[in-house]
Amino acid sequence: MLPINKHEGIVIPLDRANVDTDAIIPKQFLKSIKKSGFGPNLFDGWRYLDQGEPGINPTEREPNPDFILNKDSYRKGTILLARENFGCGSSREHAPWALLDFGIRVILAPSFADIFYGNCFKNGILPIEINAELTDLFFKKSLSETGLKLMIDLEKQLIIDDNQKYDFKVDEFKKHCLIKGLDDIGLTLENRESIKDFESKYSNQYPWLVK
Repeated sequence: MLPINKHEGIVIPLDRANVDTDAIIPKQFLKSIKKSGFGPNLFDGWRYLDQGEPGINPTEREPNPDFILNKDSYRKGTILLARENFGCGSSREHAPWALLDFGIRVILAPSFADIFYGNCFKNGILPIEINAELTDLFFKKSLSETGLKLMIDLEKQLIIDDNQKYDFKVDEFKKHCLIKGLDDIGLTLENRESIKDFESKYSNQYPWLVK
């Protein structure tokens, strides 16, 4: 898993509440479990004017010129800003896969659906809950002509906007995993020596079970 600690990026303002996982990555694209290749179909139903299906070349489709990801100033954004209850709906892990494959490393919103929130941490995305006042301020700035670039300091738990600093809360264990780039497999492998020691002792004690 890609680690994240300090991250600076352009903010993409998605001014919508209750964005569900089927909007993030529609159901027809869930056939693969490779964790990659989903970026071109992120927000597919909003991003294109035609119906998306697996196998269709995204470069040959008609983009929706009004959708935020299709605007030049946000194409290289890596911080997504949304309204409350982001990631609701089904628990599909493909949603954070699609966001990460597009390049999103941080999501700012007043609230998140619980399962989606946990899946973000397991896939190298930092979801940060911010209050409604700060959400409105960031939308105002990111929608302006100059746009908005933020620095996220996970270790210090700070959102930095020029000289303004805003603190945020994050679970210490989840923070540790993101900074170290540890998903569930990575966490298990941290105990590889203990696992090897157990397997050796077990095979010696019960040789007939490991043949």
